[in-house]
Amino acid sequence: MPPRRMALTPDHVARVYRDIEFKGLDPNYTYRTDEEYQAVIDDLLAQRPDTEEFWLFASGSLIWKPEVEHLERRVATIRGYHRSFCLHMRQWRATPEQPGLMMALDRGGQCRGVIFRLDHDALEEQLRKLLEREMRMRPSNNLARWVAAQTDKGPVPALAFVMNRKGPGYVGRLPIEETVTMLARACGHIGSCAEYLYNTVAHLEELGIHDRHLWQLQQLVAQRIAEDHGLELPAE
Repeated sequence: MPPRRMALTPDHVARVYRDIEFKGLDPNYTYRTDEEYQAVIDDLLAQRPDTEEFWLFASGSLIWKPEVEHLERRVATIRGYHRSFCLHMRQWRATPEQPGLMMALDRGGQCRGVIFRLDHDALEEQLRKLLEREMRMRPSNNLARWVAAQTDKGPVPALAFVMNRKGPGYVGRLPIEETVTMLARACGHIGSCAEYLYNTVAHLEELGIHDRHLWQLQQLVAQRIAEDHGLELPAE
């Protein structure tokens, strides 16, 4: 079967891009110290299931930008969580003037993604990189949890970063129109929300993972960008 043709294209993404200056971390938040990072790492390793391998579950940008070296990759499904644009954002891919949304693993349903097997020899270093990316703030928007990842070779315990519903950025399920508008317009110093959505859907499709909700979102975001910038509307 030929690959599906996305409505959201690199041209749409380019129209949203703006050169945004990075003005430093948001001073409204508290950030973890070296000692706090190490305490989290120690807790994770103490809670680690009794297994020789260390696997990391990825559902979004960790798939196409893992930032940690890995020895193996498999497609996997976890239950009890689903992809959701439920994390409000004022920097990175947004600004205070044009806030955006990032995707997180929220409670309920299931999620098909990827697991990476990490190298034991550099495990603490890799975990530090992941925590600096996923749990930098205190209180954190993400929580580190051990989950059961189902693969074609059987179940695998894996570490996942899931949404903290008590975190400062959690907004739950917004109306679809509000979600589409934020994804179509927000841009920060590392890129736009539209770019994030495009990369996530494109890489999932390459892996044979069709997320129906994200597929609908990319169609609607492409249409909104086309309307905003006078582009030809995507074909039905």
